[in-house]
Amino acid sequence: MKKLMIAMAAAAVCGAAFAEEETATNAPETTVEENDSIVSAEASLKFDSKYLSYGFVDNRAPILTPGAEVSFFDALTVGVEAIFDTTPYGRAAGYGNRGGKYSELHPYLEVSHSFTSEDFEWLPTTVDVSLNWMYEYHPEFKARHGYHDRTWDDNTHFLTLEFGLPDLWLEPVFYIERDLMRDDGTYVNLELGHTFALVEGESEEDDAVLTLRPSVAQGFGNNQRVKAYAVRETYGEGYNRAGFMDTMFKLAMEWKLCDAAKISGYVGYSDFLLDRRIRHGARNYEWSGRWDESWNFVCGLALIVGF
Repeated sequence: MKKLMIAMAAAAVCGAAFAEEETATNAPETTVEENDSIVSAEASLKFDSKYLSYGFVDNRAPILTPGAEVSFFDALTVGVEAIFDTTPYGRAAGYGNRGGKYSELHPYLEVSHSFTSEDFEWLPTTVDVSLNWMYEYHPEFKARHGYHDRTWDDNTHFLTLEFGLPDLWLEPVFYIERDLMRDDGTYVNLELGHTFALVEGESEEDDAVLTLRPSVAQGFGNNQRVKAYAVRETYGEGYNRAGFMDTMFKLAMEWKLCDAAKISGYVGYSDFLLDRRIRHGARNYEWSGRWDESWNFVCGLALIVGF
């Protein structure tokens, strides 16, 4: 029933977009040039088989993440997303039973721009730049595992700077993230991949209808970031230092249903391949004690609708 409802909603959105396009086609010609939309909006619903942070398991059970955002002049974006636990996993992991309830809330603000040779003559290729601020809010709960009768305060702010070179064949994306409150940690990540058009658009100007993108990404954390995730009192010494963290191999697909809606999905394999001691810490990270390996297979689906 849920799949049927999603399909009906996507069909309705596509039908409305088609009707709008047909009306515009039949409208009288005008000499006024079409400008980019001043305001645009997007709603999404994402499913992930696991919730990973820097390759470490924050929730071994599936999660749902609804989100919405509004963009102005294709440069300033204001949005929010919420992570919903689908099982009582949090009871075993130490942050309370959040089954069917949200476990995190992420309001965010982003400024972005694509720089080309038209902006700077010395640029050899397009450079996408974005600066993002996000607040991570957790509902109050009574923590366990040594923190009895104390309200867990895990809220924090993140600041992320991202650079992308979309016109190069390997489409490199590099970002650096700073945790401003909780862990005072810094994390950087470099991703390389390529987008293959499996089904082209109707014209050269149109986006591809179906794409496939294999990629590989490598993370690196400073000593505060590594310590925050890889160290617990019973895990031993040697993790309070910077090091290579998660390596992610991913295969992603995107299907453009129409101009207003698309479905995306991915499968991925994550492990800590370049640092033995951090890999050992990852085996012991999950508080519920149901996992003793550092690797994870993950997958996800997302429905995204634009307005």
